[in-house]
Amino acid sequence: MTPAVRLLLVGAPGSEFRLAADLARAAGADVTMADDAAEAIALLRISGGDLVMIDVDADVRGFLQHLRDERFAVPVIACGINASAQQAVAAIRAGARDYLPLPPERALIAAAIASVVARGSIEILGDAPDLARARNLALAVARSASPVLLVGETGTGKGLMARAIHEASGRLGPILVVECAGVAPEIVDSELFGHEQGAFAGALGLRIGRFEKAGSGTILLREVGALSPGTQARLLSALQEHHIRRIGGSHSVAVQARVLATSTIDLQQRVAAGAFRADLLARLGLARIEMPPLRQRRGDIALLARHFAHRLADADGLSPRPLSDAAEGVLQAYGWPGNVSELEDAIHRAVLIARGPRIEARDIVLVDGSQLAQEHAATEGRLEIEGLVGRTVEEVERELILQTLQRCHGNRTSASGILGISVRTMRNKLKTFIEAGIAVSPAP
Repeated sequence: MTPAVRLLLVGAPGSEFRLAADLARAAGADVTMADDAAEAIALLRISGGDLVMIDVDADVRGFLQHLRDERFAVPVIACGINASAQQAVAAIRAGARDYLPLPPERALIAAAIASVVARGSIEILGDAPDLARARNLALAVARSASPVLLVGETGTGKGLMARAIHEASGRLGPILVVECAGVAPEIVDSELFGHEQGAFAGALGLRIGRFEKAGSGTILLREVGALSPGTQARLLSALQEHHIRRIGGSHSVAVQARVLATSTIDLQQRVAAGAFRADLLARLGLARIEMPPLRQRRGDIALLARHFAHRLADADGLSPRPLSDAAEGVLQAYGWPGNVSELEDAIHRAVLIARGPRIEARDIVLVDGSQLAQEHAATEGRLEIEGLVGRTVEEVERELILQTLQRCHGNRTSASGILGISVRTMRNKLKTFIEAGIAVSPAP
């Protein structure tokens, strides 16, 4: 079973705000109640949480500042009964992720929970050989205690495979996710290892880190390559010694959690650049699972699209619609730089847009609203030879690189994979273009 989302509701006793608790439990959350911000902070120090929903009439700004001071990275959603637009805007500006009106609606509560942790059973769909190889290796190492490194482009399903490994491991503890990228090193340290009261200016109480909270469960480190040198050293020590020391602490604490890590970047290149420890990479990469991009799994696209169409329609309370042959043709021809995640989002939009008995090609649009026109998609990837005659090989190569990069929305990793060149080669090519005065968008 996938562990329940740990939701902390912060609101006055007896208020209508507390009705959200029943809806959240019905949506699969493990709900804890706090009367005020001080009680909420105390609960987070000991038990942690995946999501906080706080009454907008409470001191939202002060609560969010307190979270920052004590290095909590938990997302916060503000809620209010007949709250003014000014209150909602103030909460967002203070750092709340979103605002939900009350009385609560189940759909809104469920959407908030789903935004934090993927729900439902762990199912890795597809028959492509590269995916089967990854899936077989994942299942083979699932019951071991060794770390696992999952690599691949954004949207290929690394997190989903990590959850499948945890589910197959038989571990009794939860799987706890730690975001390593875009988070200050000191916050990551507190998230992982916890801290003692007085360890730093904002440490007003003891905080239990994820290594301890996970018990005999699993810790998933997302984008492990972003860890600071200090955190890398502490993580390596934890993997080798199975003990951690809280920030500011003098005593070691035994830990049993198994570590899984994901990366979209080449960690070997980071090692060569002196930005990542070779010994830590060796420890994490004892089992290395590579998730293939969707362009290498074209036979799985229709299967995935049908699955998403049925599941997402059901989730939105709509009658499932089949995909027309033309719609499947559009999907098959597109490059999918965002991989399975981009496909799922496109199908979700199509489910909401479609008005006929089937999902048609016109219903499949990108995030900017542009259509994957069938006639355009059907010719994608085919060279028009007539347009190349008279041009040098260098010119053709340059145009191919620039157009592929544009199609991938500036994602150099995706563009490099499509072209069959390394990211370093891509970087060098772009540098040459810029030095020659040729515009590259977006600029490196």
